[in-house]
Amino acid sequence: MKQTGFFDVEERLARLSGLGDQLEAFSRTVDFEVFRPDLEQALAYSDGRKGGRPPFDPVLMFKILVIQTLNNLSDERTEYLINDRLSFMRFLGLGLSERVPDAKPVWLFRERLTQAGAIERLFERFDATLRNAGYQPMLGQILDATLVAAPKQRNTNAEKADLREGRIPEDWQDKPAKLSHKDRHARWTLKFTKAKRQDDGTIPTTDLAIPFFGYKSHISIDRKFRFIRKWKTTDAAASDGARLREGLLDNTNTASSVWADTAYRSRANEDFMAKQGFVSKVHRKKPHLKPMPRHIQRSNAGKSVIRSRVEHVFADQKSQTGLFIRTVGITRATMRIGLANIVYNMRRFLFLERISASA
Repeated sequence: MKQTGFFDVEERLARLSGLGDQLEAFSRTVDFEVFRPDLEQALAYSDGRKGGRPPFDPVLMFKILVIQTLNNLSDERTEYLINDRLSFMRFLGLGLSERVPDAKPVWLFRERLTQAGAIERLFERFDATLRNAGYQPMLGQILDATLVAAPKQRNTNAEKADLREGRIPEDWQDKPAKLSHKDRHARWTLKFTKAKRQDDGTIPTTDLAIPFFGYKSHISIDRKFRFIRKWKTTDAAASDGARLREGLLDNTNTASSVWADTAYRSRANEDFMAKQGFVSKVHRKKPHLKPMPRHIQRSNAGKSVIRSRVEHVFADQKSQTGLFIRTVGITRATMRIGLANIVYNMRRFLFLERISASA
């Protein structure tokens, strides 16, 4: 077998570039050094005077989290693929002979950022990068939420009742190993979907209610560029509409219109938006036991043309990055969803920059 040489590697990398290496495009378009100050502040590493192996570069480790999020990888699978793929190594700036972080340092790095609550600052840092590049929030904003699945918990009815009341079940308190594997923040809810067409061509009049366990990702995107500008993570049973008043609205948008579905239509939300200077474009609900007036039908249909754009964001996150919660607890779920939101904005930024360059 012919021994691999330096020029063989360079030729293979050039071929990857010609095939459209997404990570190489990320390196050209996104300045990952902008994250360094926030990463160093959150990690608070020692100065090394006590000795020991120095930690890996924080920007390199953050890039590993980006790779994980892009490809929906576990820590162990990430370690293997970094060693296996030239495109991953090039993105990380690692040579064939350099040490690759294994699964444990990756977990520790992400956990340290999680406990420091750094994901919000990292998201805001990249949002500032977008604004500096000319992508200001414009033409109003669109709100929506989606369910994000987590591993199902097999709890008794008594344990579920304790969790709903914010208590730790008595049987778990003296079993730390069991407690560490129990997600006390995720919740069950019902996911409604349209029933499928029957064999005779008819469609049932009632929707299907499917039990769902996990969390919920709430976002607000700007209408012009469709970047995620505000976001929040809750348990799956949390109300969509109430989150509107909890920091989801972006006051910096150049327009005041707010689009959302009927879950956000309430007197409290309408009053809140009016006081904050926003113009409600929220869908109106059907009157109880009465047909929907034609003028409201037409109004809702017009709003749907704009509001539906937010669905593309969730579809992209679930189809391209396989958004799923592998961890336990809402703090780690927030980290996972926050990373997914940053990576979505990076991919959207890459797409818009490519269009701008070809125009």
